[in-house]
Amino acid sequence: MSQVKENDTVKVHYTGKLSNGQIFDSSLDREPLEISLGQGMLIPGFEKGMVNMTVNEKKTINIPVAEAYGDIQQELFHEVKKDQLPPDMTPEVGMGLASKNPDGTEVQFRVAEVHEEHIIIDANHPLAGQDLTFDLELLEIK
Repeated sequence: MSQVKENDTVKVHYTGKLSNGQIFDSSLDREPLEISLGQGMLIPGFEKGMVNMTVNEKKTINIPVAEAYGDIQQELFHEVKKDQLPPDMTPEVGMGLASKNPDGTEVQFRVAEVHEEHIIIDANHPLAGQDLTFDLELLEIK
């Protein structure tokens, strides 16, 4: 029976959970994830966890922070004066924001703090600083 190896293209169903058991993402109610391994499109621990799986195999993998989205980086917190925000915006903690770079790419932020004259935005990935658990079911190796 063939096993997943680096650079294979696979189809997998997954459910991602935080260490407290809260589900943050799942493919079970939609199409399975189809991905080519080794392209840097997945967090390292997810790819490593799929290597050597066989079709129809189910398993649970635990991914430490270092192999997930990394530690929270303080240098990705920035102060933005409220007068730089759209006039009709009322910022709230947890609110998502986006900004365009000069090259046209978009950067996602979250509002971390709201103060009278400014807000603090956080450009870390929302799952940075977290250990993650994934329930996997390998459906196909292409």
